[in-house]
Amino acid sequence: MSEPLQRLLGVMRRLRDPQGGCAWDRAQTMASIMPHTLEEAHELAGAVAAGEPSAIRDELGDLLFQVVFVARIAEERGEFDFDAVATAIADKLERRHPHVFGERTAMSVEQQSDAWEGLKAAERAAAGDAGVLAGVALTLPGLTRANKLSKRAARVGFDWPDVSGVRAKVDEELGEFEATLRDREPRARQEDELGDLLFAIASWARHLGLDPEAALRGSNAKFERRFACMEDLAKARGLELGALDLAAWESLWAQAKAGG
Repeated sequence: MSEPLQRLLGVMRRLRDPQGGCAWDRAQTMASIMPHTLEEAHELAGAVAAGEPSAIRDELGDLLFQVVFVARIAEERGEFDFDAVATAIADKLERRHPHVFGERTAMSVEQQSDAWEGLKAAERAAAGDAGVLAGVALTLPGLTRANKLSKRAARVGFDWPDVSGVRAKVDEELGEFEATLRDREPRARQEDELGDLLFAIASWARHLGLDPEAALRGSNAKFERRFACMEDLAKARGLELGALDLAAWESLWAQAKAGG
């Protein structure tokens, strides 16, 4: 084990020490630390998207600390330690890459993807999770999870034969959602139909080879950029945002769009 990693594990042990450790770190459980773990994963994704090497390094460190943190809690409970985590993932990677670590058979990217999914399915079955949709993490962003669920179902034939079918499904779900609004149905029904519409859109994106989560992230970033531009334009003209009427907002939005 490298010296920096040994040092990090030592820091974690010190933070969790019942006598001289940090009160906050000692108070954490696996459940309480999970929101921080998810946040660090998203911050790493943001740093990668921004293409900032120093930020990527720092965010990788923050995420690694989360792994070390959870492993330390498990070690204190007598379940496993960091070495066991590292060993398990190394074993899994070797097992799932027989074309690299076993018989060296050349495979295309598509063949590797199919083989990977097959191996994962076999592992789930061996663990007692034989369902086609088993193991898709509940905490994934909604569109990402919808994409994975529909992809899993498609692997066993539950799918539209072509993109026109799923496109028609989007129209169908949009109509059903609009009906709940028109008929003023309960909020729960409206949310249910809106969810069906979003799921259909995620499936449509999959058929088109697009990532719906990445598309929405891009639109979020674009909206933030354009809204910030509108704020700058309004400030330069001495305008109060809260006092703007619809026509003024549309004018500012058009100018922001023109700038990208």
